[in-house]
Amino acid sequence: MHRRVTVPARVNIIGEHTDYGQGLALPFAIDRSLVLTIKSRETGYSGADTVIALWQAVGGLPADLVVNSEIAQGKGMSSSAALCLAIVLGKHGNIDPLEACKKAQSLEHEVLKTPCGLLDQMAIMFAKSQHCSMIDFSTMEVQYHDLPTNWIFKLVDSNIERKLSEMSYNSNNDYLDQHVTSENQRVKQAIGAKPETLGKLLNQSHNSLKQLGVSTPEVDSLVENLQQTNGVLGARMMGGGFGGMILVLVDNETVLPNHLPVVSSRAPLLEEL
Repeated sequence: MHRRVTVPARVNIIGEHTDYGQGLALPFAIDRSLVLTIKSRETGYSGADTVIALWQAVGGLPADLVVNSEIAQGKGMSSSAALCLAIVLGKHGNIDPLEACKKAQSLEHEVLKTPCGLLDQMAIMFAKSQHCSMIDFSTMEVQYHDLPTNWIFKLVDSNIERKLSEMSYNSNNDYLDQHVTSENQRVKQAIGAKPETLGKLLNQSHNSLKQLGVSTPEVDSLVENLQQTNGVLGARMMGGGFGGMILVLVDNETVLPNHLPVVSSRAPLLEEL
């Protein structure tokens, strides 16, 4: 076997902390990727310890395992999901996308000890270039919507480190149902919305995530400063919470000039070498 698997990162526009509450989300894949190269060998394994552990967990035979990644770890951009999906696709080939998602989720639970839902895996596996995917986690159905060209997103690093394995995904159960209900409404309202409307929805989403208990005062302060910046239409924390990247919707590309606009990408690519 000699395979290469290229897996993109993802940005979740809105619909955060809804996957384990059977809610909705609106992600898309971006042009930052993780590349796993697998080359069979007669005996033993070569590669990073975590990668070898994941490969062995799926029953992978002796191989050289090389990972090159542009996806920052611990930033809410699905680095662990991308790695686990690469392992699953590298072992099983082009299997059913939802099955691949569930296998990758199991790896995160069992090997990485990450209490994740299925948002990251489905956002990546069902990605379509120039589209966002509305995922309904109550039915596992995906609907594609054009990604408007006037939705200009940038990512701002909070520089606060976070580890999903140390996080609680049910930190405020009393508010979770209310959050999922209101976040579902925001996802539906976001489809095809004008940038100004979407920006307000992002701000509302962050406020709800604060009440859910998955943000921090430091992140909240950064988000509030960004929301008050000229040309910024909306901003919110992204990913599991407690740090990582902040998603910012801007009026034009000159806003926040030190940050490049996010570019849409496609689903994972498996190549036989």
